[in-house]
Amino acid sequence: MPFVKRSFWIEKPVKAFVFIIRQFNYSQAEAQRLISKGRLLINDQSFFEKGGMIQGAVEVVLFEPQSREIKPIFTTKDFVLYDKPSGVLVHPNTMATEYSMLDEIRTHSGDQANATHRIDMETSGLLLASRHKKSEQYLKSSFEMKRIQKEYLAWVDGKIDFPFCVTESIKVRDNYDDSKHKVEIHKQGKSSKTEFTPLLYDEKLDVTLLQCKPLTGRTHQIRIHLFHVKHPILGDPLYGTDFATASAYLEGTLRDEERYIQTGATRLLLHAHRLQFPYRCRYDLFSKVDFVKMKSEICAKELRRFNV
Repeated sequence: MPFVKRSFWIEKPVKAFVFIIRQFNYSQAEAQRLISKGRLLINDQSFFEKGGMIQGAVEVVLFEPQSREIKPIFTTKDFVLYDKPSGVLVHPNTMATEYSMLDEIRTHSGDQANATHRIDMETSGLLLASRHKKSEQYLKSSFEMKRIQKEYLAWVDGKIDFPFCVTESIKVRDNYDDSKHKVEIHKQGKSSKTEFTPLLYDEKLDVTLLQCKPLTGRTHQIRIHLFHVKHPILGDPLYGTDFATASAYLEGTLRDEERYIQTGATRLLLHAHRLQFPYRCRYDLFSKVDFVKMKSEICAKELRRFNV
């Protein structure tokens, strides 16, 4: 478990954020953020008053990374690049999260290092992490300003012969009573655009390998756009499954065998394959994973049960 409690005794009253700054050599913003997250404890209760006075016994919950030996595939003095496995979070969801890519990032590059963009837990592939605060600010801004181009690969159900583009607007759902989809196609949603190009078709499995280029950065954009055109990504437990299957997945009760049949694969077959961006020079970086071989994770056509 990367989150650990450390105990301290404070002799004289001091403001909470000042104690954190002095004890850990944090900036004021970092100290206040730690307190806001409830990681300063008094009598086992979170203390949220940043300017409040504290004295005596206190505990601080710290993130101490525990590596599982996932090494970066590319390193500079400013950033590192990882091939994230499917099923691994980028950041811990809670203090009970046992492992995330942040463990690897901080183990390799220190406490100031951080992931600079989101990848769904189920999605594999390229994860770009900064090694210091200046590069973090620049890279996060680059993603927001669309200066970084992303390219994905996906194995999808059915045959696709020609390139196509989906421009349907996407809206985050506010009710999950009749669907477990996190987002939906909706006229009142945010404008979205994804370009798709077929690369390979397997007739026996009736599946197509697609190159996917999201030109906007909406939540689950590639997943919902492909579901909308009735070519769901194989292994997707939310888009392309029935309500009961999606619920079981979210509740952690979906059996591996049932997922294999209901979603068409052992895992979500979406992979962040390529990143292009400027950082002093122009970088064009590729994943080292042979995603074509992920075809071995696909369920036979006659056994798959999609809900599209």
